[in-house]
This record gives sequence, structure tokens and C-alpha cells, in this order.
Amino acid sequence: MTQATLQTQDSAPARKLLAALELGGTWWKLCASSGGTKVTETRVAAGDVEGLWRALMAAKVRHGVPASGPVVTCYEAGRDGFWLHRELERRGAHSRVVDSSSIAVDRRARRAKTDRLDARKLLAMLCRHEQGEVLVWRVVRVPTVAEEDARRPQRELARLTQERTGHVNRIKSLLTLHGVRVAIRGDFPSQVASVTGSAGTPLPTDVRAEMVRE
Repeated sequence: MTQATLQTQDSAPARKLLAALELGGTWWKLCASSGGTKVTETRVAAGDVEGLWRALMAAKVRHGVPASGPVVTCYEAGRDGFWLHRELERRGAHSRVVDSSSIAVDRRARRAKTDRLDARKLLAMLCRHEQGEVLVWRVVRVPTVAEEDARRPQRELARLTQERTGHVNRIKSLLTLHGVRVAIRGDFPSQVASVTGSAGTPLPTDVRAEMVRE
């Protein structure tokens, strides 16, 4: 064997496992490849990280990736947040959390697809990303646990403000049904009994009760 051949073999990139995760509420689907045309699919119960890791290790064997070979995973940012990313990284994987809005597909059509098609599409994009096509999607910067926790008060306030707006709009709709337009202030519950309809008569009992609940 010549020295040139040895150098070529030494510089060859390590074989790695590429895996895309489709995170459902009941099942997680895993599509894996080593970069070639062969793709394998597995599913584990949602939330079963140990089962997922075993599936990844089994996929290594099926795709001929050595035990020491890297594992690169990806999933779309969503309801599961970043805890899974941290668990995968802790076990030695290279995790990519992808911004869903950066994926160039028809999102309406995507909802009609099966999990298999979605996972395979994500895997194909991961392969392209690992080959250097960085603009195929946008990888999310994963915050620390402390940074994520610090966002909670602001997000809670935004959620409560949205809920309050919905309640106020519902009360206004009920009042409009009886020809009434009044300002909705914080003391409105104490004023409900005195609100009258367009004819000057008290509002019906059930309407007043519903507004108090709102």
C-alpha cells in the first residue's frame, strides 16, 4: 500500500448516522440513514428517550456505522421544546433543532402528509445540511435552562392578556345582542346587575350570569 493511499484513507470522513425525528403526541418516528439511499424507519413511544437511544444504536448497526461513529439528529422546534435536544446531546449525539417556519414547504399541504413522508423529508434536508447546504433551513439557538425559564413571566403575561381580550370581546358581543355598548372595566362584575337593555329593562338572567362568568 502506497503512502498516498494511506493518506487518502486517513483523511476520509468518518461514517456517521443521520436521523430525523417526527415527534408526535403518542409516537416518535425515527428515519435514519448513513447518507446513502438506504433509509430505515422505527417508532418509539413518545417521551421514551431510552427507547429512542436504543433505536439509534440499532440503526447504527443496520447502516454499518461503527460504534464510535457520530450520531446527528434533527427535529422541528415545537411542543416538546428543547429538553430532548439536551438529552440527546448529553448522550453524545449532535442535535439540530430546526425552525419550522424556515423549511421551504407548503405548510397546508404538509399537514395532509403522513408522518413517514414528513420524517423522510426532514432526513433528506438533514443530509443536505450535513453536506454543506447551510441555507436549507435555520437551526435554532437552543437557550440554557435558566434562559428558557427567564422567558416564562413574559410569555405568561402575553397569554393572560390574550385571554383577557377574548373574555372582553365575548362580553361586548353579549351586550351588543341587547343593544348595549358600555366600557368594560375591572369593576364590571359589580355593575352587571345595573346594566339595562335598549328598552331600559334589566338584561335577562342567563345573559347576566354568563357575563359574570366571563
